[in-house]
Amino acid sequence: MLGRADSLPADRGRADVESMVDQQTAEESQAQLLLRVAEQDAQALAELYDLTAKPLFSLALRILGDVSEAEEVIQDVFVQIWKNASSFDPLLGPAFHWALSITRHRAIDRLRARQRRARLIENLEEDAAANAAISTASDKEALGAEDTAAVRSGLGGLPAEQRRVIELAFFGGLTHQQIAEALNEPLGTIKARIRRGLSKLRESLSANT
Repeated sequence: MLGRADSLPADRGRADVESMVDQQTAEESQAQLLLRVAEQDAQALAELYDLTAKPLFSLALRILGDVSEAEEVIQDVFVQIWKNASSFDPLLGPAFHWALSITRHRAIDRLRARQRRARLIENLEEDAAANAAISTASDKEALGAEDTAAVRSGLGGLPAEQRRVIELAFFGGLTHQQIAEALNEPLGTIKARIRRGLSKLRESLSANT
């Protein structure tokens, strides 16, 4: 019994050494694959994907909390790896950590874009419910070019009568009452058009996050 107990620390020591060797071997293999990817070796990219996609996906999913978005992030990550593999420097760290950093940044960027879009939608709905201008000039500056472009793109898919009243409110800064007077339409009609248009615009913006 004593001899068996004495062997346990040694067994654990051998297991630790074997684990370290396996990790080092995996890191060297992934680094070699990245070097091949830098030479536009598609088979190397496929092998790297098989080795790393699952843990990278897990990280993206933890950040985003959405399976489909995490899947899209991983697709973007491997496109970036394909394009930028030559920038990998093994002296700065393992290949997996390099890919992990790319994944983290891409997932955080997508999360921030989703949050900006959600705030935009919320602001539109709150302003419409309050019967005030949907946006002022300062609001548009705060949204930034990307989100303003997204709104314009979404408006393009609306019926003309809904698009016109939302453009007058969002880009023209008019209240519902002012729009009704400008178009010589009942206030209730203007409110209904804006409400229906915002609903469709929200669906469009959400689909593009």
